[in-house]
Amino acid sequence: MFNITPMVRNLLIINVVVFILQANGVFDYRQFALHHFASDYFQPVQIFTHMFLHGGWAHLFSNMFSLFIFGPLLERFWGSQRFLAFYLITGLGASMLYSGVRAYELNTIETEAVQYIENPTPTGFYNFMESHYAGGYEKRFAIEYQRNPDNEGYISESKKAVRAVFNQTFNMPMLGASGAVFGILMAFGMLFPNLELFLLFLPIPIKAKYFVLLYGGYELYAGFNRIPGDNVAHFAHLGGMLFAYILIKMWQRNDYQDT
Repeated sequence: MFNITPMVRNLLIINVVVFILQANGVFDYRQFALHHFASDYFQPVQIFTHMFLHGGWAHLFSNMFSLFIFGPLLERFWGSQRFLAFYLITGLGASMLYSGVRAYELNTIETEAVQYIENPTPTGFYNFMESHYAGGYEKRFAIEYQRNPDNEGYISESKKAVRAVFNQTFNMPMLGASGAVFGILMAFGMLFPNLELFLLFLPIPIKAKYFVLLYGGYELYAGFNRIPGDNVAHFAHLGGMLFAYILIKMWQRNDYQDT
């Protein structure tokens, strides 16, 4: 605890203080979480501020614990200024990749919603809700709609439900330091690949490079195989790792040329 480095300590304090203010309603987190750029709630400042917000104590703890464990060694290796630059750049890079993937996903959902509204059927309603709504919906309604596919009341209600799901998904924001934290994990694996780690859920030593490889593989799989209700921004994690890889390679090349 006494070996914590200055910039890691500052980032921990900022994240915890912001979360306490957020949890106590001092500000509305939706004003500063990252929304889709076409959303009415989007503000340019969210590209930066979302990195210091979290969805709950568990979310905050997992990110800050990783920062506390892996950050100090990187800060000692790079120095405080370069470490902070790395943290912010990978966090911003993560939001860029996430936003690009998110735009594609929302365009797909919008297309499906429009197609349903133009041609409503019980099967189409079922498929849309199963694919995009994790909260469950009134099964009795779905059954009655199936029995009475031409009922104007059921058709109208189904269209409202589809619009509501799309609007809810469209305006769902992204928040958290996970992109920057995954950038730190990637850096740790690249710079200290053979350092052995002991994981809480896997009490055997594993080299950092394999840990990062497994984690990245999981995020890639989860990102392309998302299930309804999975609110984890897997592509933000991958974006942090990708930008970390690019940034480290650039720094290594420049440092080599300077020598």
